[in-house]
Amino acid sequence: IGGEVAASNLKWLLIPIGMLIGYFIVTAEPAVHVLNKQVEEISAGAISAKSMNLSLSLGVAVSVGIAMLRVLMGIPIYYFLVPGYAIALALGFFVPNMFTAIAFDSGGVASGPMTATFLLPFAMGACEAVGGDILMDAFGVVAMVAMTPLITIQIMGFVSKRRMQAAERVLLIDVDALADRFVYYDEDEEGSGA
Repeated sequence: IGGEVAASNLKWLLIPIGMLIGYFIVTAEPAVHVLNKQVEEISAGAISAKSMNLSLSLGVAVSVGIAMLRVLMGIPIYYFLVPGYAIALALGFFVPNMFTAIAFDSGGVASGPMTATFLLPFAMGACEAVGGDILMDAFGVVAMVAMTPLITIQIMGFVSKRRMQAAERVLLIDVDALADRFVYYDEDEEGSGA
C-alpha cells in the first residue's frame, strides 16, 4: 500500500493513511489491551484502560505521521528521536513515578508484533517508491512508535497531577470556609479518668 500511494501523485496521503493504520494497530494490539487492563487494576481505576488506549493510539498515530513525513522529505531520524527522548526524560521529573514506569513499558508494547507486521511493509514500500533509504527511513518507524508512548503517557500523568493539585486546593478552600462552623471540645482533666 505504501509503495502504491508513494508512487502516485498523491504522495501526501501517506501521512493520514499511516496515521490511521498506526491508530488502529494500537487499538487492535492484544498486548496493549493486556497492559491497559493491568494498569487499570494496579492504579485502582485512577488510570482507566480507555484513557490509556486513547493516549497510546493517538501517540502512535502522530509518530507514524511524522515517520511518513520523514520518508517523503528525507529528514534524518535523529532530528525527531533526540528531542523526543529528551522530552520524555524531562517529563519524568514532573510526573508521578508510576506514570513514568508505565510510559516506558508502553513504548515496548506499542512497538510490538502488529507494528512490525503492518507498519514496516507500509514504510518500506513508501521508501522504495520515493527512493529513500529503507534501512534508515523504514526501520525508523519502529523507533518512532516506541518513543511516542513515553511522551503521551507522561503527558497524561502531568495532566492527572495538575487535576489532583487543583482538587486539593478546592478541598482546602472548602475546609477553610467551614472552619468557623466546627465546634472544638477541650478535654478536661476530670473527664479523662485520671
